Amino acid sequence: MKFLRYFLYLAGNWNISIARHIIRNEMRGEKKYGIQTTGADELKHLEAIGIDISHATVYMPVSYDLLERFFVRAGIKQFHHLLDIGCGKGRAMCVAAAFGVNKVSGTELSRKLYREAISNLEITKNKFPDLQYEVFNNDAFWYEIEDDVDCIFMFNPFDDVIMSGVMENIETSLENNPRKITVIYINPLQKHLFIKQGYKEVFHYREKHYLEGSIFEK
Repeated sequence: MKFLRYFLYLAGNWNISIARHIIRNEMRGEKKYGIQTTGADELKHLEAIGIDISHATVYMPVSYDLLERFFVRAGIKQFHHLLDIGCGKGRAMCVAAAFGVNKVSGTELSRKLYREAISNLEITKNKFPDLQYEVFNNDAFWYEIEDDVDCIFMFNPFDDVIMSGVMENIETSLENNPRKITVIYINPLQKHLFIKQGYKEVFHYREKHYLEGSIFEK
């Protein structure tokens, strides 16, 4: 039923072709990784309790095939600590663990999604006992990025207002501990902010118009 609901949501907001493509990968990926991250959430539950969602985007997980493509291209196993900003139900962190990353963390504004991320990471940790993970239920604008993070993942979690704050947080972390950092940015609507800040786009991919991403390094 969850796949049908998600298919109808995708078809209604985009088109049937992309809905079919994504749902095939949803069914494959959820089975392969043993997690439950399918579905869309318009975050109305946050609005109902007075949390401003004007700068947030609808929760949708990145398509498994696109996520895997970018993790392979980035050589994800080489990274010490992956941070997912706007982590939703934890899909990217769980897949990163399956690819060999032993330390992951995420930040998520929605308490509901935050709890689901923890549940999925617990399932993943049972498969990969060496996994270290932390999830924080807070606003990315105020999140202080740990000084050992060397890879950041984002799937268009918010608009340019919040992204500007995130950029400042990244730069502060790099000033505290100068290092090379890689950013995997799916649906990169605010990519101009990274280019303006001196990041180099080392990889870009686009498929079916809506499936797009970039990898930046600095």
